Amino acid sequence: MKLVIIGGTGLIGSKLVANLREGGHEAVPASPNTGVNTLTGEGLSEVLRGASVVVDVSNSPSFEEAAVMNFFTTSTRNLVEQAAAAGVKHYVALSVVGSDRIPDSPYLRAKNAQETLIKDGGIPYSIVHATQFFEFVMRIADEATDGTTVRLPPVLFQPMAAADVAKAVGRIAVGEPLNGTVDVAGPQQFRFDELIRQGLGARHDPRTVVADPHARYFGAELDERSLVPLGDARLGEIRFEDWLGQPALQQR
Repeated sequence: MKLVIIGGTGLIGSKLVANLREGGHEAVPASPNTGVNTLTGEGLSEVLRGASVVVDVSNSPSFEEAAVMNFFTTSTRNLVEQAAAAGVKHYVALSVVGSDRIPDSPYLRAKNAQETLIKDGGIPYSIVHATQFFEFVMRIADEATDGTTVRLPPVLFQPMAAADVAKAVGRIAVGEPLNGTVDVAGPQQFRFDELIRQGLGARHDPRTVVADPHARYFGAELDERSLVPLGDARLGEIRFEDWLGQPALQQR
């Protein structure tokens, strides 16, 4: 089976390509680095020729409101059009738990628009809603930092390792289309502020983490369960403390 992985040289995509190849599949990474640009459409028709499945794990280079909306809507329209023309039988996309529940976030509004385009695109599809990744702990802390203080809401948080995300997406990509969504999450729930405090402590980062119920997360004020699955979810295996104990090179 030929699977084209959009964003196949990134954090999730590179792991997904490796997993699929180990499973005996033809997994083709597609990104600007390989001459494929979903925003302009460059290289799409060529790379999709003969593909049974397309998996979109790409991400916007900018989270600014207009830029992120343009990235996900333009890229998805181009990809749906070219995938349909190539006879792709299964369209898989990685999205975010809570994308339909946090309208104040420009990023999640853009992800929700992406999902709508896929659902209306006419190709059998599967959308994977994942919780946040362990690998983004430092970025989350940086975004929430004011001086030496990190302000985060003490809501529930259930992040997962990128390796587990890639495994979950891979299993769905080689299966039958769901024509729906599935949630994947980490094996443990935390309070958001507690997990970031633990992550910074493991890196001997001196910043102080403060629980602030009104602190915003990438522009949105969160409810207790905004960032965790509301129903059943497929859980990863890697625990946060085990991930923190890995050498830095393995955390990428």
